[in-house]
Amino acid sequence: MSLEQARNYLKHWNRDKDIIEMDKSTATVTEAANALDVIPARIAKSISLHEGDSAMIIVTAGDMKLNNKKYKERFGIKARMLTYDETLRITSHAVGGVCPFGLPAGINVYLDISLKRFQTIFPACGSGNSAIEVTTDELNEYAQNKAWIDVCEPINIGV
Repeated sequence: MSLEQARNYLKHWNRDKDIIEMDKSTATVTEAANALDVIPARIAKSISLHEGDSAMIIVTAGDMKLNNKKYKERFGIKARMLTYDETLRITSHAVGGVCPFGLPAGINVYLDISLKRFQTIFPACGSGNSAIEVTTDELNEYAQNKAWIDVCEPINIGV
């Protein structure tokens, strides 16, 4: 159902037919990168967080993670991730398919500046096996981005 919400939402821009559905899972950054044959950083990862009585989605590059200090400086509160059940109930998208498309009213979307490094990125489209290739300008428009923010840092994989 969530895939259909995203598809219906993207019809507004005639992009519903551009959704890529795969036989492989795209539920994690690594799985999505492998399925799409791109570097993990180009996967647009959606992070679901509490925002008052509702939620917010922060979309960041796949090689980034939330920096709690930057988040608190930007929003004035400690970051609190939604639980698995809350994510589905509040965003209508299950973990692994959360995207900034077709969200219920009142959920703010913010895009992290880490996405601006790329010509195109691949956010999910509401399911654990879907994505769409978009430019950052397109994502900014389609997601109804509230603001470009800097609240993430590179994932330290360790060598």
